[in-house]
Amino acid sequence: MEFLLQPLTLVTFFPLLGVLVLLILPGENKSLMRWTALVTSLVTFGISLWVLGMFNPSNPNLQLVAKYSWIQVAGWNIQYHMGVDGLSILLLLLTTFLTPISILSTWTAVEERVRDFMVFFLLLEVGMTGVFLAQDLFLFYIFWEFTLVPMYFLIGIWGGPRRIYAAIKFFLYTMAGSILMLLAILWLGIEGGTFSVPELIAAGGIPADIQFWLFLAFTAAFAIKVPMWPLHSWLPDAHVEAPTAGSVILAGVLLKMGTYGFLRFNIPLFPQAALQLAPWVALFATIGILYGAAVSYAQADVKKLVAYSSVSHLGFVMLGMFALNSQGMQGAILQMVNHGLSTGALFLLVGMIYEQTHTREIKVYGGLWKITPIFGSVMLIVALSSMGLPGLNGFVGEFTILLGAWGAGMPGGAFESFGGVWWAGLSALGVIMAAIYILFMFQRMFLGPEGSIVGETRQHGHGLRDLNWREILTILPLLIFIFWIGLYPKPFFDLMGPTVDNLVAALQTAKLAMP
Repeated sequence: MEFLLQPLTLVTFFPLLGVLVLLILPGENKSLMRWTALVTSLVTFGISLWVLGMFNPSNPNLQLVAKYSWIQVAGWNIQYHMGVDGLSILLLLLTTFLTPISILSTWTAVEERVRDFMVFFLLLEVGMTGVFLAQDLFLFYIFWEFTLVPMYFLIGIWGGPRRIYAAIKFFLYTMAGSILMLLAILWLGIEGGTFSVPELIAAGGIPADIQFWLFLAFTAAFAIKVPMWPLHSWLPDAHVEAPTAGSVILAGVLLKMGTYGFLRFNIPLFPQAALQLAPWVALFATIGILYGAAVSYAQADVKKLVAYSSVSHLGFVMLGMFALNSQGMQGAILQMVNHGLSTGALFLLVGMIYEQTHTREIKVYGGLWKITPIFGSVMLIVALSSMGLPGLNGFVGEFTILLGAWGAGMPGGAFESFGGVWWAGLSALGVIMAAIYILFMFQRMFLGPEGSIVGETRQHGHGLRDLNWREILTILPLLIFIFWIGLYPKPFFDLMGPTVDNLVAALQTAKLAMP
């Protein structure tokens, strides 16, 4: 009973209760199934707030730890080990926050096999939460791979016309990288005598040449999931074909599993390799920022434009993280949250207009703002947030990341040996390019004369309705946080600051030990 009532166990596995209820519900009452999933996800979010209430921001170490012996065979000690700290608390809250919003967005969008959809969605929440809380490599790998299954079915069953292709591509890409990570996990477990991440970090002693190869093995899994350029090609297909709720959770949470992996495993476990390879990660991150922005501008499909923008935005996250200083890392964590809010909101809004018009082609829209003023106003706020307008959340994250990247290019910084401050300077162009493709999209869809789809819809007497109360309720929580983080980000930095400072101090110690 103590195990079941442990806060981190409860927040991770509570959605399974909703799954059980959904499976035993008789008949095909779609409304009841939707409400069951929504209430389950809201209670899970409530439990995560309880976790936040018990979390001590001034403590940099793991908190609310649940640690039980699990598998002991042939000298291997695999534990059920869960914990939360400043690196994961915001991502836990982001996961439990976006899940009920995503479920609410499906109210009229998903009409077929509603029970199955909600079961897979709640199972996905279990896997994502487990990834952010697991402190044993074996347990982490189980959660990591488990997320593939529900997402594969969400895309493959409820996706667009090319859903099977997109689902298989998503599955194979992620699985391929994960195999190399599994080999590295096995090496660590065998040589280190434990799969516990805190114990492995405390023991240290991994030779620098071995760190290099283990770093690359973990990178294979995490870089695909982020996705970093040039391993990003699965993302646009998955986003475009996924149902709206799938796109929201894919952009909002699943991609963060990759960036979190670098932060939780690559940097603390292999600090010397991280210091050695940081300029090269910065190179690929900068290419991703500029490439993602350039390709976004060229898209004719608004959903694909938002998908490619993720490659650019997550390039900023990787750049800040591998600045390996406090500003860059804190900016990277905050930008993970910002991207989940802003891009999640963009996918929600695109899904809302798609439900009415059944097309995502930018060229057929036009003049939407005067027909749907609430929708247009909300889209403008979210678009400005995504491009980093001061006063909104995106600016705080990107500005802090660029500060960190500039510091990393100075003497003694992580990028000093290769690239220097050029990575910060070139990445700043990505902010300008984001303004170009975002405003281009907004102008084409919402301003100017009516496009063909708008005129055709009104000609047939259907009209385009503005956001209804359910849709406003779905998007409103995201807008609140977009303004909150933009105007008063201090509480968010306070949650992560001590843990990040500890990690930076450990990196400095590792740097002094390098030959």
